[in-house]
Amino acid sequence: MSETIYSGLQQLGSPTSMPASPEAAVLEKVANPQAGQRYVVRFTAPEFTSLCPMTGQPDFAHLVIDYIPRDWLVESKSLKLFLFSFRNHGAFHEDCTVSIARRLVDLLQPEWLRIGGYWYPRGGIPIDVFWQSGAAPADVWIPDQGVPPYRGRG
Repeated sequence: MSETIYSGLQQLGSPTSMPASPEAAVLEKVANPQAGQRYVVRFTAPEFTSLCPMTGQPDFAHLVIDYIPRDWLVESKSLKLFLFSFRNHGAFHEDCTVSIARRLVDLLQPEWLRIGGYWYPRGGIPIDVFWQSGAAPADVWIPDQGVPPYRGRG
């Protein structure tokens, strides 16, 4: 088989076990075949799960990640496994949301990235966490994340 931009991937197309933690998860990237074009990539994880660091009880969120790539794209299986690795990870909502964004920025060096963490209520209070790497470019279509304020999210 000849070399392609996908040749260096270790997880896609191979049996891959669940990472024990976000730190152990391997995020992979591939060369952007549309480098030089400005466009938005969106990943939506409506069933994100982590653990409360104090009680060990599960916390649930609807995550929306938008980014404008430069030279790199995140490989989606590795992103899925990275997000799954939070299922046994204890951290507050704010830490989970911002850690995911910063890890992606460090890996991809995108032109722009934002994450919306729309967390389901615990103790009667929903906590929504938003982070972005800078001002959104005015000349690229960036749709609304489409998650309404909490009124029985689902």
